[in-house]
This record gives sequence, structure tokens and C-alpha cells, in this order.
Amino acid sequence: MKYALLIYSNDTGWDSLSEDEQSAIYGEYAAISGSAGIIGGQELAGSETATTVRVQDGKTLTTDGPFAETKESLGGFFLFEADDLDAALELAARIPAARRGGAIEVRPVVEH
Repeated sequence: MKYALLIYSNDTGWDSLSEDEQSAIYGEYAAISGSAGIIGGQELAGSETATTVRVQDGKTLTTDGPFAETKESLGGFFLFEADDLDAALELAARIPAARRGGAIEVRPVVEH
């Protein structure tokens, strides 16, 4: 089964980290991206760069940024193929954002 591991970051302290500390964290992400079962993933630009699209009464409406104000924002994802949810949860716990004030949402991918 495939799982999307959605990485919600809360990196308010990121800028206070040294370059070595930031590099070490990026290294952890790189190591995870090379793990068996990872079949894709990407870092996303900051939520302040987002544009949200809705259609109401046939008109397309766009707004800058995400819809909701939140401390955590979707910062990236991994696509992971595993035998079961436990394996996906184990990998999710290794993602740095999970211990840095963020969260990892694990969702099965629906395949048609």
C-alpha cells in the first residue's frame, strides 16, 4: 500500500539554528528520501507563496496564502510504499519536523 506522509512544519526557530545544525537536519531528510520504499517526495515553498483557488457560482476566486492561519504549514511530503501502516508510522517518526514542533500526517493513497 502507498502512504502519503504530509510534513507540517513549525520552524519558528529555524533561523536561530547554525548552518551546521540546518545542514544536519537537511541531511536527515535526504537520508529518509533514500530509504527503501520511498517512491517520491518534495519540499514545498513556504505557505506565504501559496495561492488558494475556489469556484463559487461559476466564478474562480483566488486568495493569496493558505486558507487558515496556523502555526504549522504543509512544508513537503514523502510518498512511501509499505506493507502496512506500522511501517509508515515508523518512518514518519524519523522525519525531523515531527520532533521540531510540527506533525506528520500519514494517509493511505487511494489508487483507482
